[in-house]
Amino acid sequence: MDIKILVIEDEEAINSVISMSLRATGYQVTSCFDGDAASASLAKRHDYSLAVVDIMLPGKDGFALLPELRSYGIPVIFLTARGDLADKVRGLTQGAEDYMTKPFEMLELLVRIDKILNRNSTYDADICIRDVVIHTQRRTVTKNGKEIHLKPMEFDCLVMLARNKNKALTRSQLLGALWGMEFEGETRTVDAHIGRIRRKLGFEDVIRTIPRVGYRLEAEE
Repeated sequence: MDIKILVIEDEEAINSVISMSLRATGYQVTSCFDGDAASASLAKRHDYSLAVVDIMLPGKDGFALLPELRSYGIPVIFLTARGDLADKVRGLTQGAEDYMTKPFEMLELLVRIDKILNRNSTYDADICIRDVVIHTQRRTVTKNGKEIHLKPMEFDCLVMLARNKNKALTRSQLLGALWGMEFEGETRTVDAHIGRIRRKLGFEDVIRTIPRVGYRLEAEE
């Protein structure tokens, strides 16, 4: 996966966590810690598929950087502690693709990045796992050339596992990322969806249960 992401965040710990998680998922990452440095970097290189941008930055703030990023065709996710409605409306109406507030779940950020990259056709349209092909843009799945019907959440769950193949995802992570639920204990929703995906695709030995953790889709890199 040759996808470049720019992370503009002045808090080093947060920047490091985001960058490490993105690299672990297979992205190429460039980090900047203030708005002026980001602007100077963009003037030299602007082949990024997406930027994760804080609003409150030293130098140019996120709102000032947004027109520059848009001029290069770079989709923007604002990730900020500023959660008031006026800032959110301003960011989205001025052209940001998404707006997340801190504190945040890393997996939710990865899902939102995934959806934006899909929407902008950055990803390959198809994901192949054995005799199954996931057509992400058409939102269909075929097995040996025959279409298999998956419900919308089953499809999203399958894509999430496939995008993070060979990585264990917890039930809580899947709940938060796909259903927007931030609570502990109720995992039957995830289990039921995984069970149906396995039966429909014959993926009993592809989607593995990780005891006391969650699930991992195993496939060759």
